[in-house]
Amino acid sequence: MASSASNRPGKGSPKSLSGLAPFLRPYRTQIILAGVFLVLAAVTTLIFPIALRSLIDGGLVSSDKGEQTMALRDHFVALFGVAVALGLFSAARFYTVSWLGERVTADLRNAVYAHVLRQSPVFFETTQTGEVLSRLTADTTLVQTVVGSSLSMGLRNAVMGVGALAMLIWTNPYVMVQVLGILVLVVLPSMWFGRRVRKLSRASQDRVADSSAIAAEVLNAIPVVQSYTAEARESARFDASTDSAFHTAVRRTKARSILVAFIIIATSAALLWGLYQGTQAVLHGDITAGHLGQTVVYVIILASAAAVLGEVYGDLLRAAGATERLMELLHARSVIESPAAPIDAPVPAGGSSVRFDSVTFHYPSRPGVPALRDFDLAITPGETVALVGSSGAGKSTVFQLLLRYYDPQSGGISLDDAPLGAVSLNALRERIGLVPQDAIIFSATAFENIRYGRPDATAEEVRAAARAAFADDFLRALPEGYDTFLGERGVRLSGGQRQRIAIARAMLKNPPLLLLDEATSALDAESERMVQAALESAMSGRTTIVIAHRLATVQKADRIVVLDHGGIVEQGTHSSLVARNGVYARLAALQFVA
Repeated sequence: MASSASNRPGKGSPKSLSGLAPFLRPYRTQIILAGVFLVLAAVTTLIFPIALRSLIDGGLVSSDKGEQTMALRDHFVALFGVAVALGLFSAARFYTVSWLGERVTADLRNAVYAHVLRQSPVFFETTQTGEVLSRLTADTTLVQTVVGSSLSMGLRNAVMGVGALAMLIWTNPYVMVQVLGILVLVVLPSMWFGRRVRKLSRASQDRVADSSAIAAEVLNAIPVVQSYTAEARESARFDASTDSAFHTAVRRTKARSILVAFIIIATSAALLWGLYQGTQAVLHGDITAGHLGQTVVYVIILASAAAVLGEVYGDLLRAAGATERLMELLHARSVIESPAAPIDAPVPAGGSSVRFDSVTFHYPSRPGVPALRDFDLAITPGETVALVGSSGAGKSTVFQLLLRYYDPQSGGISLDDAPLGAVSLNALRERIGLVPQDAIIFSATAFENIRYGRPDATAEEVRAAARAAFADDFLRALPEGYDTFLGERGVRLSGGQRQRIAIARAMLKNPPLLLLDEATSALDAESERMVQAALESAMSGRTTIVIAHRLATVQKADRIVVLDHGGIVEQGTHSSLVARNGVYARLAALQFVA
């Protein structure tokens, strides 16, 4: 996975959270409001001990009962006012930061998903789909927890802790300087131990992603799993993965628990020392009882803040790992990108012209085996060309290079006399229609599946495409007709029905270049005859390249190109190739005799 790692913070560091800055920047107003409410809530909390001191020293020491009662009432009203202000400011802070967390998480999830969709197939050769899904769900949830809750709590308690410490130093400077020195001794080992928690947090998230990857892979292949009675094996494999995630999570939790316990115990010990010194000062008459009460509350605030900050730091470490993984996805650069200044290649009224000039290409996962070598092929507008040959001859590679899923290592490819690399990816792929061998059906209605390539198509255009692909009859017979939900991957349809919907989708797009990859392979004899007639009609007036293993489907092609080990060994019409008695003739003899 390509990424600019050198420009990003170190792995697992809380600095990794800086990757969220671009997603926070558009919401400066909400951040400022949250900060204002946060400070107001913290300041209100810090005012409470001062009001308590006034209550003790001013409302309880008076000898006159009437004056004492009036003083107490005024002080309690003041305390209630402080409580009301604290409640309102806290509620406003909670709403603002929760909204911010939800919004930033949604933006982050959308950005990662959109970025992944634009990656080339090279990316998916090394990254499992389940891992991406884990990052989109589990990792973004961790980020949401921090942005929408933990970070706000941490900042609030940091403000209160610093404020309480400042007040304690102001009222008892000598004692609190001692306590502050002890706190420094607490922070240093906490930071050292936090690094281990950070590493375990990252490892735990990786193990969860492994489990998600296994589940996604198996659930997408349920028919194969069940046909091989592999349910028990796959369950055991998933169990082993989740067990590994569990043990890693336990180690992380244990390390984090020790860290939290150390922070709370050590901080409490330091603060109790300060409190002890305060009681001694009261006994010696150096401070009043109200002063001591104020000190006690500030000590409690400081201790609570330290405990919460310990918890928040653990959350920040987990979120840092999650953010780092999400940033890796966002920083991944596709090896196939649109040119910075694409040329404006006009879409031809008829078919497109295609040209391969001395193209050599090997897949990144198989660098030593060329899929195409010195490949030359020129196709004129409106021509129908069939690619035949044994498996691995390079037929599908031609399609993948035309769609620019990959770029060749040498040679050039042009469409309508424009180099593929000079045309924007959208413009290139909009003029190509693809009917794959394994028809992809989305979890939507039949109507939306056919209209996928042209979202602005009218209902009548959709039905016309379905009729042309001989899909109209079975679609109207469905429970809700064209509005019938087809299920995940079209599980409610037969293979032939799925293929006809894919053909209708390509027909509706009406591209100048049509790529048919065994487009009738899943059809029965009667459906194949009907769809073949529909395809012949669809191919009229446009350039068509057909991949076929069943030679009976390409006998009417204008030209048949025979591939073997990435090169062209023969080309011509069906009759001329049979007469030549070469590779094609042998393939035809095997099929037609059989």
